[in-house]
Amino acid sequence: MQRPPPEEFVLKETKPHLGGGKISGDKLTSTYDLVEQMQYLYVRVVKAKDLPGKDVTGSCDPYAEVRLGNYKGTTRHFEKKSNPEWNQVFAFSKDRIQASVLEVTVKDKDFVKDDFMGRVLFDLNEIPKRVPPDSPLAPQWYRLEDRKGDKVKGEIMLAVWMGTQADEAFPEAWHSDAASVSGMDSLANIRSKVYLSPKLWYLRVNVIEAQDLQPSDKGRYPEVFVKAILGSQALRTRISPSRSINPMWNEDLMFVAAEPFEEPLILSVEDRVAPNKDEVLGRCEISLQYVDRRLDHRPVNTRWINLVKYVVVEGEKKKEIKFASRIHMRICLEGGYHVLDESTHYSSDLRPTAKQLWKQNIGVLELGILNAQGLMPMKTKDGRGTTDSYCVAKYGQKWIRTRTIIDSFTPKWNEQYTWEVFDPCTVITIGVFDNSHLHGGDKAGATKDARIGKVRIRLSTLETDRVYTHSYPLLVLHPSGVKKMGEIHLAVRFTCSSLLNMMHMYSQPLLPKMHYLHPLTVSQLDSLRHQATLIVSTRLTRAEPPLRKEVVEYMLDVGSHMWSMRRSKANFFRITGVLSGLIDVGKWFDQICNWKNPITTVLIHILFIILVLYPELILPTIFLYLFLIGVWYYRWRPRHPPHMDTRLSHAETAHPDELDEEFDTFPTSRPSDIVRMRYDRLRSIAGRIQTVVGDLATQGERLQSLLSWRDPRATALFVIFCLVAAIVLYVTPFQVVALLTGFYMLRHPRFRHRLPSVPLNFFRRLPARTDCML
Repeated sequence: MQRPPPEEFVLKETKPHLGGGKISGDKLTSTYDLVEQMQYLYVRVVKAKDLPGKDVTGSCDPYAEVRLGNYKGTTRHFEKKSNPEWNQVFAFSKDRIQASVLEVTVKDKDFVKDDFMGRVLFDLNEIPKRVPPDSPLAPQWYRLEDRKGDKVKGEIMLAVWMGTQADEAFPEAWHSDAASVSGMDSLANIRSKVYLSPKLWYLRVNVIEAQDLQPSDKGRYPEVFVKAILGSQALRTRISPSRSINPMWNEDLMFVAAEPFEEPLILSVEDRVAPNKDEVLGRCEISLQYVDRRLDHRPVNTRWINLVKYVVVEGEKKKEIKFASRIHMRICLEGGYHVLDESTHYSSDLRPTAKQLWKQNIGVLELGILNAQGLMPMKTKDGRGTTDSYCVAKYGQKWIRTRTIIDSFTPKWNEQYTWEVFDPCTVITIGVFDNSHLHGGDKAGATKDARIGKVRIRLSTLETDRVYTHSYPLLVLHPSGVKKMGEIHLAVRFTCSSLLNMMHMYSQPLLPKMHYLHPLTVSQLDSLRHQATLIVSTRLTRAEPPLRKEVVEYMLDVGSHMWSMRRSKANFFRITGVLSGLIDVGKWFDQICNWKNPITTVLIHILFIILVLYPELILPTIFLYLFLIGVWYYRWRPRHPPHMDTRLSHAETAHPDELDEEFDTFPTSRPSDIVRMRYDRLRSIAGRIQTVVGDLATQGERLQSLLSWRDPRATALFVIFCLVAAIVLYVTPFQVVALLTGFYMLRHPRFRHRLPSVPLNFFRRLPARTDCML
C-alpha cells in the first residue's frame, strides 16, 4: 500500500469565521457568506465646483487628496478646469486605520509646490455604515474650509461610508494596502477582474474540387494542392491524385475560429512545380461572418468560389482576370462540437459551441478565496524578498482574478465568486501568481508573472450544499524537486438546483453528440487544442488589465502532454495499483485452491455447489456482494476534496536529471552528451516495452494458430479435442460439468503437480510469427 505524503503536503480542514458567523455546514443566506468579512472605509470623490483660480491666468489644475493617518490617495488632475469631475473611490482597510479624522483636500497642481485650495474633515465615529443590498449612499456637497476651519470658495461632492468587500465600489476602488503603487496602468494591474473566454468555433473547410486552373507550364501534369490560412493557422490538402487542371480532393481541413471574427479565411490553389517551389494558381478570401453555421451532422450547401490570380507587373502586384478559375467547397462553422481548450482530464466545460444546444444548468458553484499563508518570497525589492500575490480561478468560460495584495506573505483576499454548473464531472482550477508588472517594470514585456502554485477541485467529489473550508498546500515542481510555496485557504460550496437532473447527467455522453457521430482524430484534436489555447491566451492578454499568456497557459496545463520520465513512472505505478485488486483476488483464489485455510476452502466449496445447482442466484449474489461492499466502505468515505499527491506523482523520488529533462525546452537546449545519455536511457526503456508488447502479440498469435493449420499436428489435436468435447458436453448435464471443473480447480494440494498443466504445455508449444521477424 502506498505511503501517505508528508504532513506539510497534506490538505488541512479549517473552521474560519465566515460571513459573520461560524460555518457549520449549512447554507447561509447572508451576502458574501463564504469569506471573512473585511471592514473598509469608503470615500467616493465625485466632483467639485466653483474652485478659485490659483494661476496667473486665473485658472487651476485641481486634484483631490484623501488622507487617513499615514495613508494617502490622490485623484487624477485636470488642467485649467474649475469644475472637475473625478468620480473615484478610495477604500481604507479598517484593520490598518490608526487615525480618528478623515481629511479630503483639494489642491492645485503646480511645478514647484501644489497650492492648497481647501479641505473637508470627517470624524470617523460619525461615518454611517452600509451593507448591501442597501442602496448606495447618495453623495453630498461640502463647502471647502481653510486650515483654520473657515469657509472658503469652492465645494466638493463626496460620499463617505463604512462597508465591506461586498460593496459594489470595492473592485474599482483605490486600496490603502496598495498605496505604494503609482500610475494608472499599475493600479489597473492590481484590481480584481472577471474575464470571459472568447466564443470558439471549429471551422470545417471541405475542399472538393477545382476547375479550369491555368498553370504556367501547360506541358506537364500539374501537382495541385490547396493551402488554407486562418490567422496563425495554416493547413494544406494532399496533392490531388487526378493530376489535371480540374483536380479533385474531397478533403476536410479543421480550424479554430473565435468571435468576433477578425481575420478572413484565405485559400490559395498552388502547383508544386519543383521540390521547393510552388506556383500560386489562384486565391480567394472568405469572411467568416457569412459562413453557414450548423448544429448537427446534416451537410450544408456547397459553394463555387472564383479564384483570383495575381501577376507582378513592373514590381507591383496586379490582379489578373483573364480567365475565371473556380474552387468547389463546403464551409461551415461547427456548433455541435465542444472546442477543447483545456486538458481533457481537467475540463471545466463540456457544452457545445452553439447556445441553442445548451441544457439547463444543474446547480451553482460558489468559491470563496480567503487568504494565503507562508508564501515564499518571489522577487527582491530594496534588498529584501517580497511577494505581490493574486489568484486566478477558471471554470467554464468565466475567469476571475482577485486584486493583488502588495508586499505580503500572508495576503487576505476574502473575495467570493459564483459560476453556473452544467455538468458535475468538471474541474475548477485556482492558481496563485506573483504580480511582476507593478511600478512600470514591464516596458519590454520580458517580465513574467511567476507561478506560486495551483489547486484543482473536481465538483463530482463534493457533497451538495456543504461548505468545504480547507487550506490547500501550493506545490510546484522545480528542476531541484517538489517545493511547497505556501498554502491557500478556500471555501467551496456546490449547490444543486435539481437532484434528478444531476443524476440524469451521469447517463449522458461526456461530450456533445457530434464528437461521436463525426469524431475528430487524435492528432486533429491535439492540434486544435493547441490552436484554441493560443487564441484564448492571445485574447485574454489584450484585456485590460491583461490576463497574461504565462498565467493562461499554466491554468490550461499547456505542455502537460510532453514526455516526462517522472510521469511515465507515476502512470506505470497507477496501472499496477489498478491491477493490484485483480492480483490480490488471484492470490486469494490460489490460497483457496492450495487449502491454506481449510475452513474457508470448505465454505467456498459449499457456495460453489449452491451456485451450480441454482445458477439463477449467480448474478444476484454478485450484485448483492458489491452492494454490501459499497455500504461497508461508506463509513470510510472521503471527507475532503482530493488534492495533488506528491507520492502518487513521484515528485519526491524523481532523479534530478529526470526533472532537468522534464523542464527542458522543445526542441532541446541541452548539450549533446546529455541528450545522447537521455536518448540511450529512453532506448533501454523502449526496449523493455517492446519486449512486453512482443510477448502480448505472441500470445495472441498462438490463439490464432489453434485453427490456422500452421502446425498441422497441433491443429489436428485441437480439432479432435473440440469434437470430443462437443459430444461429451452435449450428453452431460451442464451442472455436472461445472461441478467437476470446479472440484478439479479446488482439489487438494496432494493431488496437484508442480509441473505445468497439459493445456498450458500445449498452448506454449503453438507457433507464433516471431520466426518471421527480421
